[in-house]
Amino acid sequence: MRTIPARGAEIPVLGLGTWQLSGREAREVVAEGLRLGYTHVDTARMYGNEAEVGDGIRASGIDHDRVFLTTKIWPDDFRGEDLRRAAEDSLRTLGLDRVDLLLLHWPAPDVPLAETMDALSGVVEDGLARFAGVSNFTIRLIEEAEAAARVPLVCNQVEFHPFLDQRKLQGWLAERDMALVAYAPLGKGQAAGNDVLGRIGESHGASAAQVALAWELSHPNVAAIPKSANPGRLAENLRTLEIRLTDEEKAEIAALRSPEGRMIEVEGYAPDWD
Repeated sequence: MRTIPARGAEIPVLGLGTWQLSGREAREVVAEGLRLGYTHVDTARMYGNEAEVGDGIRASGIDHDRVFLTTKIWPDDFRGEDLRRAAEDSLRTLGLDRVDLLLLHWPAPDVPLAETMDALSGVVEDGLARFAGVSNFTIRLIEEAEAAARVPLVCNQVEFHPFLDQRKLQGWLAERDMALVAYAPLGKGQAAGNDVLGRIGESHGASAAQVALAWELSHPNVAAIPKSANPGRLAENLRTLEIRLTDEEKAEIAALRSPEGRMIEVEGYAPDWD
């Protein structure tokens, strides 16, 4: 699995998203994904499946040290002492002594970012997480967070797919050796039915969804975390790593993006996007 170097972290380019997976299904998907060759698993406290994700890692038979595990803290726990308690609770729920990457899930408009970053830095300094990052942050918010942090921020996890123009943010992150981790990388299913992606896929013996992922991973600082509960689809996503798009094909796919292509907003937390 290729990795992205990001300020000391090595983030596997293709991860297993677990949003909306729960119970036995979540355990089995994580275990099967790791057996197939995934080395990157993404969860969050808000998903309510950290226990099952931890169980799935253990059931896979893969040593935890070979798995890059991410979880996220919800803004309700961004006060200093609350964040520390939330991180400790996540570890207990996962059944682990640390995670690889701890993210702030969305900006918290009612909590001073300096207070949150002080607590997040302490969690990393004390070994509860190897690295820290953010999710759904704008450039301005990342700059503010970095100014208050004592540890490097290695990534920003955001919506990223062929239908949303994220060039400004992606380029800014790349200039600073930060990774962009793409959630909703298939555009909430829209990639599968897109004619351009489908036509390009035919020339590679691939699906439209595989082409979308291949385009995303062709950016040197982008990782993607598609979610699927289907073992066959999990394997198909892994085969994305073998697809090499031409410059002409990349340009065709890039032409699909639009500033109005955003599909995910969380009321009360979404910032004024770049």
